[in-house]
Amino acid sequence: MTESLTQLQARRIALAAQGFTARPHTTPSMKTFDRTLARTGVLQVDSVNVLQRAHYMPLYSRMGPYDVDLLRRASERRPRRVVEYWAHVQALMPVELWPFMRHRMEHYRSERGKWGFTADATLEPRVLDAVRDRGPVTARHLEEEFSTGPRTKEHWGWNWSEARKVLDYLFLVGDVAIAGRTSQFEVLYDLTERVLPASVLAAPTPTPQEAVTELVRRAARSHGVASATCLADYYRLRLQPAPGRASAKVAIDQLVEEGELVPVAVQGWTRPTWLHRDAVLPRKVAARTLLSPFDPVVWERARLEALFDFFYRIEIYVPAEKRLHGYYVLPFLLGDRLVARVDLKADRAAGVLLVPGAFAEPHAPAGTAAELAAELRRLAGWLGLDDVVVGDRGDLSGPLSYALGPALDR
Repeated sequence: MTESLTQLQARRIALAAQGFTARPHTTPSMKTFDRTLARTGVLQVDSVNVLQRAHYMPLYSRMGPYDVDLLRRASERRPRRVVEYWAHVQALMPVELWPFMRHRMEHYRSERGKWGFTADATLEPRVLDAVRDRGPVTARHLEEEFSTGPRTKEHWGWNWSEARKVLDYLFLVGDVAIAGRTSQFEVLYDLTERVLPASVLAAPTPTPQEAVTELVRRAARSHGVASATCLADYYRLRLQPAPGRASAKVAIDQLVEEGELVPVAVQGWTRPTWLHRDAVLPRKVAARTLLSPFDPVVWERARLEALFDFFYRIEIYVPAEKRLHGYYVLPFLLGDRLVARVDLKADRAAGVLLVPGAFAEPHAPAGTAAELAAELRRLAGWLGLDDVVVGDRGDLSGPLSYALGPALDR
């Protein structure tokens, strides 16, 4: 008989799997970081810096205020714990996942890249030699040397130099790796063997299906309870079988047969769903935090709506006059519900956390404004900001402003 879960039970399982029930450490340490990364699996990287870089936020949401140097140490210093690759999208992932991404690297090599355009193949050995001699380097360091003419501007956001195109291709196929980033967020490329631990490079290469099965297994642990779409989306895997290609569906069938995934019926879900055998159903979730638009909890929108009754879209690329809630809007997690959303901006020059808009969900409890005020003070302190200033957009802005009271001590 298939096990059944209520929506509330599924939601609590999902939040526990993502690390929201872990006992907080007074001062987050590298041990806290390792524990948190084991839950999320990956940290999406994004260039938007209106509040804080995307990869720092999921750690804050689960660990509380922490020294961001923990992530820098983990990603840039030996022993390196995480490395960037196209895991979900561009993301920091545990270094031990590198062999399980080799099937993806070989696919990019056979397709000569990604996104429909590729690099000048004749430049690849020369650029690789330059990285070998001078790495770690940014694309800007090599731009003039490998330019074949003026940079075009017909593709907004993609008018890369030839050096950048080649470096990105070499990164996709695993010939170079990302050693870190500059203070301007520029990628620093270096030879893969100078970035990754030797033990990782020496690890055997799994077959494509073995790799996909391991990635689905990790996705299932990070989700706790999930549909096939959820499991495939976590590491952006092909769901259905195709000739010569590995698939998440084959992986799911294998993990069900082995007993690692258990079929389960979730209230309100019409699609087949599975529970990871090690998933935990907590009696309660006592979270109070803000979630980045790039947090794993909000990646898969249908899953988010099914678990939380929360309709959410990122409006960064929506014209300002057409935005419903704002430019950079973060869901507010209180207990086991998403009870509000706030548009946030860090005004670093003025030392102020700006809240242009605050919006309560229909089921938000009476104390939402006070709880959100406390969370915004905590976030501002972590970002090194001295004050929180609330605008007038949204039904929660007035109560939130009142709950914040006098300006923070400067």
